[in-house]
Amino acid sequence: MKVVIALAAFVALCSGHALPSVPVDNRHYVEGESRYIWMPDSEGTPVLVDLQEPVDEAVVNSRNGANNQYWLFTRQNQNNAQILINGNINSVRNSNYASNKPLKVIVHGWNSNGGSSVNTGITSAFLAVQDVNVIVVDWRGLAGSSYTSAANGVPSVGQHLGNFLVWLINNAGGNWNNVHLAGHSLGAHIVGVAGRQAGGRPSRVTGLDPAGPGWGSNSNALNRNSGRFVEAIHTDGNILGLMAAIADADFYPNGGRHPQPGCSLSTCSHSRAHELFASTIRHNRFTGRQCSNLNQAQQSNCSGSSLNMGNAVINKSGNGIFGLTTGSSWPF
Repeated sequence: MKVVIALAAFVALCSGHALPSVPVDNRHYVEGESRYIWMPDSEGTPVLVDLQEPVDEAVVNSRNGANNQYWLFTRQNQNNAQILINGNINSVRNSNYASNKPLKVIVHGWNSNGGSSVNTGITSAFLAVQDVNVIVVDWRGLAGSSYTSAANGVPSVGQHLGNFLVWLINNAGGNWNNVHLAGHSLGAHIVGVAGRQAGGRPSRVTGLDPAGPGWGSNSNALNRNSGRFVEAIHTDGNILGLMAAIADADFYPNGGRHPQPGCSLSTCSHSRAHELFASTIRHNRFTGRQCSNLNQAQQSNCSGSSLNMGNAVINKSGNGIFGLTTGSSWPF
């Protein structure tokens, strides 16, 4: 049904400006010039997005970061979330949160929710290899609005997340040296804002194909000030994701752009970032080689020093642009 709706929208808009000539194909897209782009919803179904759609200020204001939900998963409740409430210490004391264990925080992107595959895949991977607290941030109210409205609300969602983490550690215990934030697409920019809101104290921040449309020169984008070590995994650069190096370490698997192996649509390449990350958590076998420049990374022709992409190591460090190749299906 969603494909039908998307195609109907395509037909209805065919007289509009700079429409893609082929449904669900983003080869037409040029950052800063194209008005329309296909993006995946929570189920991976392509939806046609108008990047010039006016921001709905009422939606942004009413569904701001104060509406974030924080779902706690541990090895004691791997499949049933416990809801932590900012400012309610009893919600933490009555949960399985353990202040002496590392904290992993996962944030989804546009048109997704706490139950989307980015969250379930990464949560299960973390809990399979480490005894940790995993907090999934559900911001579906705003994420389910138009892309332009959701993007406009990223600062609020990230600021509230940062404030929640400060409150949690100050009141329930924890150690910033054990905090790892990870976000996909718009979620990558949200964890960037959250890390900066927390004074750059998170030990590690991972951006998974940080959203590209509208973010090339956006001061709220993920950057190196978001944590002690900031990394980005680029899989659909120059289309749904950013191609530019924005972190301490930027990884470009298979050139960092569409098509990723096994993908026919850029929506698939965009999602590949969180799938690769989940795989690295479980197996930690993807080794990037440092590149002299971005062009070398795009050609997957790098031979410098080594740094593993992704994984669950909290005290990870490194700097530079890294290229590598992967397979076309799990575990890649």
